[in-house]
Amino acid sequence: MGSHGSSSVGGRISRGRLAAFLTNDHRYVLLGTSAVAFAGMLLSSQPRPALSFLAHVFTVEVVMYYLLVAWLAVSAVALVFKFACWRTYAERAPFTRPAVRRILRYASYVVWTITAVLVLDRLVMGFVSAWSVATTASSRPADDAFQSALYMLYQGRQMFITGITTTIMLAVFGTIVAFFLALMLAFCRIQAIDRSDNDFVRFWKVVGADFAKVYSAIVRGTPMMVQAGIIFFGGVAILRGAGLSASEVNVVWSPFIAGFVTITLNSTAYMMEVLRGGIESVDPGQTEAARSLGLSQWQTMRKVVFPQGIKYAIPGLSNELVVNIKDSSVLSVIGTFDLMFATNSIAGIYYQQLQANMLAAVAYLALTMIATRLLTKFSERLSAQAGPVVVMSDSTVQAEMLKAQHNRGEA
Repeated sequence: MGSHGSSSVGGRISRGRLAAFLTNDHRYVLLGTSAVAFAGMLLSSQPRPALSFLAHVFTVEVVMYYLLVAWLAVSAVALVFKFACWRTYAERAPFTRPAVRRILRYASYVVWTITAVLVLDRLVMGFVSAWSVATTASSRPADDAFQSALYMLYQGRQMFITGITTTIMLAVFGTIVAFFLALMLAFCRIQAIDRSDNDFVRFWKVVGADFAKVYSAIVRGTPMMVQAGIIFFGGVAILRGAGLSASEVNVVWSPFIAGFVTITLNSTAYMMEVLRGGIESVDPGQTEAARSLGLSQWQTMRKVVFPQGIKYAIPGLSNELVVNIKDSSVLSVIGTFDLMFATNSIAGIYYQQLQANMLAAVAYLALTMIATRLLTKFSERLSAQAGPVVVMSDSTVQAEMLKAQHNRGEA
């Protein structure tokens, strides 16, 4: 009797969960597709572009529009029914019946298709139409902001390409060089005096650690724009003091070189702290075990701590490239011909600051999204190839292998 009662209760609970899932499923279809239908109606109410393929089938577009209206009407009825029968909606609402839910699902496909067609007609063909006008116009279209922006982009395409190329070069190569400098400074920063160290080694360990701390505090405590001005104009002053002419100085110490040095030195400080945080997050017991086995401080760092700590630091190190892509925009103040310098040049030619900066925003967004995607894939591959390592002797052994041996009773 008790077993039969438990089965009945379990059956009611299962049926209740199934009914709730089906109810929520159709509700999400109604609400989500209603937003799509509303977006399609907004697109349909927009003026048709010159290359619109729906302009010749006006009746079809009217039918499409009223199909979207019909879907919104059905969704509104379902919403009213939900509020009217809040607790008994699953049992009383006709929208939860299997046949009705199937019809609603097929109808939602129609709504999504209609909206996709409107997106293609209004947005895609609108862009093609505006681009066609912008590339053939003899002067900037002043009555259409979008066409005006595309005209500026087309006419200044070579400047934008040069600026984007410079931005990528500064960010990528600056980050790579900064990584190796950060490795050295991070190693200096975490050095501790060992009993076996002589006075000479102790002195340089203290100097190295103090230098890394001071360097990090100064660089991270001042804006990159200020650093760029000090580095560029300071270098110019030194070279002019050495007797070089203005043209010779520009060859030796160009704005591009000064910008590269600025990004490198700035990123070094931040990447050093990221590396230090990753190294210090490794369990101290790993270091103690390695030292007890006779490894020196350098061997312990190189074979035990660093391989594990670098994994914790990969997300922060990867993010520095994205930051450099954006922060390189401040280098335009010293004349570095990056994307921001190209943007200011285009804006100065056409006296359109807003449109020029909107183009720059789209370019920076595209660059950062691409970099983020590539770095995410790179981080996933690194994480998948190697796991935490522990030291048994002079060689390293994968922690997963030891765990498997322990589970088999071999450890």
